[in-house]
This record gives sequence, C-alpha cells and structure tokens, in this order.
Amino acid sequence: MQIVSQMLGIHPILAFGIPSGPDLIILLVLVLVLFGAKRLPELARGLGQSVNEFKKAKDEFDKEVAKPSTSPATPASPISDEQKPS
Repeated sequence: MQIVSQMLGIHPILAFGIPSGPDLIILLVLVLVLFGAKRLPELARGLGQSVNEFKKAKDEFDKEVAKPSTSPATPASPISDEQKPS
C-alpha cells in the first residue's frame, strides 16, 4: 500500500478512496447494528441541525464581511484646552 500511495503522491489512508458498492452496504449494515434502528433517526436529525447551524453561522459571517462600512472612520479631533481635565 505504501508503494501505491507513494507512486500516486497521496496519503496512505486515502489510497483506497471513498467506499462504494458492496463496501458502502457493509458499512451501512454495521452502523445499523451498532446504533440500532431507533437511534439512527435521532442521529440523522442531530446531524441535520448541526449542518443547519453551521450554514447559518457561515451566512452571517459572509454578510458581516461583505457589509459595507456605514460610517467612515473619522480621525480623532485634538483635545482643546476647555476639554482637558484640570
């Protein structure tokens, strides 16, 4: 496996790629056995809520970055003699 990953120039963990076909079916069956049929919808719901929160935070950040400045920065005016503390 090291030879394959060195030839391709990729990390050894990623040498086999994303599981598909029979591998994916086996993984899904293992997840079903480990967590049970009642727990899977709860996990999916929690994952969906997490993704929605992440998207909302990303959108707010993008709006904040793209928001034009409403007031230009004004230079501080020098303190006059009347404003100086005595």
